Amino acid sequence: MRLLLVEDDRMIGESLRAALRLEGHAVDWVRDVAAARASLASERFDCVLLDLGLPPGGPPGAPPADGLDVLRELRGRADTTPVIVLTARDASGDRVRGLDGGADDYLVKPFEFDELTARIRAVTRRHGGRAGPLLTHGGVTLDPATRQVTLNGEPVLLSAREFAVLEALMQRPGAVLSRAQLEDRLYGWGDAVESNAVSVYIHQLRRKLGADFIRNMRGVGYFL
Repeated sequence: MRLLLVEDDRMIGESLRAALRLEGHAVDWVRDVAAARASLASERFDCVLLDLGLPPGGPPGAPPADGLDVLRELRGRADTTPVIVLTARDASGDRVRGLDGGADDYLVKPFEFDELTARIRAVTRRHGGRAGPLLTHGGVTLDPATRQVTLNGEPVLLSAREFAVLEALMQRPGAVLSRAQLEDRLYGWGDAVESNAVSVYIHQLRRKLGADFIRNMRGVGYFL
């Protein structure tokens, strides 16, 4: 998944970005309100991890704003991207304002990383209209929680990026995903993007799951 992390604390931001990348996610990290607004206006993300206590950023004299303003603006333009609030604000009133402001979930710092990843899976699953945790298609089953894939019940070993490509396709069976859309699931800002990376991962997945499992619409993209 491609995640936007909005967190002004450098230590927390660096550790979360590194841990989420090890899970196979593409993570873009910004540290203030202005950067969050710009990112959400120009890019698409599978989930936003949003701190509330943010500096405003932007030009000197910019009006005060925080993460809750970012959230309200996002929902005000009917953007349904899942948002998990990550904050030290633990009063019940803060939770109510965050959830009523449009957050899909609210997690108080400090928290366990495993709980965060479980909540990311839950909110993106609900956003995609799926009740169950498993993705299945044509004899292939993918478990986002355990990161295990099976073909007709037999385990299939995938790299983190092969898994990311397969997960993106299995979340939307029948939909054609372009090379650029798949690259968004693999790389964050500043990552070097190899020109043929997606083709290589598709080739490896076909070799492991069957030549006809992933189809190609020439000049458009890939689909199941």
